Amino acid sequence: MKYMMTYDLMESVRNTNQWLGATARSFASYPIMSLGANPMMDMIHAWGEVTERTFSRMVMKPDWNLPPVTGQSGKDFPVVVETIVSRPFGDLIRFRMKGRDERKRRVLLVAPMSGHYATLLRKTVISLLPDCEVYITDWHNARDIPVSAGKFDVEDYTLYLVDFMKELGSDLHVIAVCQPVPLTLAATAYLAEQDPSAQPKSLTLIGGPVDPEANHTEVTDFGRSVTMGQLEQTMIQRVGFKYDGVGRMVYPGLLQLSSFISMNGELHANAFRDQIMKVAKGEASEHDKHNAFYDEYLSVMDMTAEFYLSTVERVFKGRDIARNDFVVDGHKVDIGKITTVAVKIVEGEKDDISAPGQCLAALDLLTGLPDSKKAAHLEPGAGHYGIFAGGSWRKNIRPLVLNFIDANNGDVVAAKPIVKVVAAS
Repeated sequence: MKYMMTYDLMESVRNTNQWLGATARSFASYPIMSLGANPMMDMIHAWGEVTERTFSRMVMKPDWNLPPVTGQSGKDFPVVVETIVSRPFGDLIRFRMKGRDERKRRVLLVAPMSGHYATLLRKTVISLLPDCEVYITDWHNARDIPVSAGKFDVEDYTLYLVDFMKELGSDLHVIAVCQPVPLTLAATAYLAEQDPSAQPKSLTLIGGPVDPEANHTEVTDFGRSVTMGQLEQTMIQRVGFKYDGVGRMVYPGLLQLSSFISMNGELHANAFRDQIMKVAKGEASEHDKHNAFYDEYLSVMDMTAEFYLSTVERVFKGRDIARNDFVVDGHKVDIGKITTVAVKIVEGEKDDISAPGQCLAALDLLTGLPDSKKAAHLEPGAGHYGIFAGGSWRKNIRPLVLNFIDANNGDVVAAKPIVKVVAAS
């Protein structure tokens, strides 16, 4: 029962704030309140609306809500989400265009398990759908996974990737974003030794901590400044009685969110204040910029305790992958065994999560890969988010990645004109 009360206390605080917001909004919406021209009622209503939305989003998994893709003929193709492989801790899903001929580019997006859902890569998916068959790893919220399902650590994560790659076959190009970059590299090396025919044709590694010591950030400084015992005592709790994962040891999403917000507390406080004023003035809308961002940002998921702790201990502190000393299921993985998979590194000049150099370190580990199959790109002025979903991704990085895929697709793929994605009605 250790820490279960703490977990339930956080959920109680969240639930109470959601209720307070709903109560304030309902109170200010009574028709009798309109008898007098009191601007305070508008402020109470606005505060309640923003507060209720904010705290309700924290326990909701966002929908993919993907718009249809418009082909060159002008025909719209709806996007259907299909589950290819279903596993206790994560699924492999596909975004299929109903009625569209399959594209030659088959892409697996490896989504981070770092507090947010795979829907964090929604814009990345949307940008790739016109030109690729897109698959993605859809990790589950640990609070919803019964204890009977067992553990899930960095080795299990790596083996999940191995199984997903095997399922999709070698005619595949893998794009890993942020946290899973080193584990995706390890999974490919594992296949290079255990099942070479299942290796993908290319890897694109975007802003991930292959060697956290290559360039320090606040994230790496934090990892070095605390002991594993301190992390276990302060960050790990047991899931409360409300969820199917009751009793499972986790790093709670709400605790992660408090850390995210504290890094830029003043910025977030100003954003919520401004949104309350806009709602009060009638200037806000359901899908305005604020709601579009925070609906995703506030939706957080619990990570299993063993995954979080093993990531810190083995990727950041021990630098197992950076030292080419990573063990998976009793087998020491040798990244130098990758000899045929083309690898491209993408980093952002102003990335304060995985600073330039951390991901680039992967190329030095690929001792068996010819230089002709190695590539790297540093995006000027780009932060962490921009290199996989922002303007830098859409305008500069995405075309480079598609060209890299084409160059290593095993056959010549004619360059296709960029087709537009239209908003769903």
